[in-house]
Amino acid sequence: MQADVVIDTKGMACPMPIVKAKKALDNLETGQVMEVLSTDKGSVNDFQAWVKQTNHELIKHEEDNGVFKFYVKKK
Repeated sequence: MQADVVIDTKGMACPMPIVKAKKALDNLETGQVMEVLSTDKGSVNDFQAWVKQTNHELIKHEEDNGVFKFYVKKK
């Protein structure tokens, strides 16, 4: 999946992945996609809750060797 911007939050603990993601998403246009990389296991639940609160779309998330990848589309 092609993302317009990639945010690397590997090694950061909650709430930093969400804080960094929010800041990056504020700079995107509607319809653009952000990829967030995280190693925080709690980020799976955090991102699902965050996109519900903000009405953005979590297109998909996956895990690859302990790195969680989240694809969020700005609404």
